[in-house]
Amino acid sequence: MKDENQDSGALEVGNAVLDAARIALGDLRETWDPQAVDDWVRMVMGRSGRVVLTGMGKSGLVAQKIVATLASTGCPSLFLHPAEALHGDLGMVTPEDSILALSNSGESEEVVRLLPSLLRLGIPLAAITSRPESSLGQAATWTFSYRLPQGEGCPLDLAPMASTTLQLVWGDLLAGSLMARRGFTRDLFALNHPAGNIGAKLMKVRALMHESWPRVSAEASLTEALKAMTEGHLGMTTVMEGPGLIGVITDGDIRRALERAEKEGANPLALSAAQFMSRNPITIDEEALALDAASRMEARKITFLVVTRKGAPCGIVHIHDLLASKVL
Repeated sequence: MKDENQDSGALEVGNAVLDAARIALGDLRETWDPQAVDDWVRMVMGRSGRVVLTGMGKSGLVAQKIVATLASTGCPSLFLHPAEALHGDLGMVTPEDSILALSNSGESEEVVRLLPSLLRLGIPLAAITSRPESSLGQAATWTFSYRLPQGEGCPLDLAPMASTTLQLVWGDLLAGSLMARRGFTRDLFALNHPAGNIGAKLMKVRALMHESWPRVSAEASLTEALKAMTEGHLGMTTVMEGPGLIGVITDGDIRRALERAEKEGANPLALSAAQFMSRNPITIDEEALALDAASRMEARKITFLVVTRKGAPCGIVHIHDLLASKVL
């Protein structure tokens, strides 16, 4: 039998967690300093090294996520464990790097012990912390702080909850600002995501198109059009006038032509391709993203696009190609 007290307790705890994060995020929305972020972004872009993230415990785990986000969006970065750094891994840091240290309290022992060495090396230091007056906050040139008006939201007020959410948001805010300043594009994003669903959707149309495709002339008969479609295995054929595209023929065009011929008492075999083709077919440039091809097909409720190069047809991309490549 369901315990209503347990349900009530779960609701109360859940709302406390959500409220703590929501209120802290609302506070950050009103208090973050765009100029400080822009200054930090300009510093990072002006250096040839990496952004080195460090943090202990839960802050260290958040730092590793920020490293992954920065790296995937065009900013070389790495995670430096502060305890390991104190025992030799500090040698991984170069003079051209910059440091972004995370500590909710700003007093994490391993991070604070690392500060003199970092400052001695003259490496630019930024911090994400809830206490700008802390040892870390005071040592950093850029302190990206947040407040926790409702605490962590933890039932015991011990486990990091709202604080790690705010650290993650600061990481995304900094990464997004870097992307915007760099002019980071979807093409560049694709270079860092060659696998998985993201990689598939960011593939270029030319990587999926059929470079050999069915085609007939405007004078071709219905039988010739059907033969080209059958041999092409794409359920369509283009209609060409020299090197130029003037239309396409699909199964639907054939069916409609037969229905019209029956109504009119005409011989469908006497029809030429120009008489039953669809004019002004939808095209897409070979340099467009596969994701754009998918969107165009879905919007028009069609199964293929004619691919063009400098305005001239150069291939066909079919919905089956998008499905096989996991774009759809």
